Amino acid sequence: MRYNKIRKMDISNGEGVRVSVFVQGCTFNCKNCFNPETHNFDGGKEFTAETIKHILDLCNNENIVGLSILGGEPMHPTNLEGVTELAKQFKKRFPNKTLWAWTGFLFDKYLKDKEIVKYLDVLVDGQYVDELHDFRLKWRGSSNQRVIDVPKTLKQGKIVLYCE
Repeated sequence: MRYNKIRKMDISNGEGVRVSVFVQGCTFNCKNCFNPETHNFDGGKEFTAETIKHILDLCNNENIVGLSILGGEPMHPTNLEGVTELAKQFKKRFPNKTLWAWTGFLFDKYLKDKEIVKYLDVLVDGQYVDELHDFRLKWRGSSNQRVIDVPKTLKQGKIVLYCE
C-alpha cells in the first residue's frame, strides 16, 4: 500500500479538527475527482509501520478529535489490509476518538462483511457523480453519496444515516 499525503490538522474531512490520511490508488476515476493525483497506485510514498506510528503520534493531541481516511480509494483490495491495520491500531489507542472513511464502494454491496467496518464510526460511500455535485452537501461531493453511521447500521442491520 502507498499513501499520497497526511494532513496533521484538517477541518474539512469530518467533524472537528482531525488528522487525515489520503491513500494512493483508485480505479474509479470519477469525472472531476477532487484528488486525481491519488489515482496511480505507484505514486505517493510507501505506507509502513513507521507511517502508522507517525499518524497515531499526530492523533495523540487533545485538539484532534479523530482520524479521516480518504483517497484514492482506501477500500480497494490493494489498500484494504493497510487501512484496516491503521484503523485497528487507531481505535485501540484512541477508543474515544472518531474514525471516518470515504469510499466509492457501497457499504451494503462490498463492505458490510469486511473487518474494517468494526472500527469505523462514519463512512461516506458511493462514487462521486459530477452531474449530482452539490456545494451545499456536507462531507460529500454528490447527492448519491451517503454519510453512514456505521455502529448504528451494524446494530440495526440496515443503513442508518449519520446525523450531526
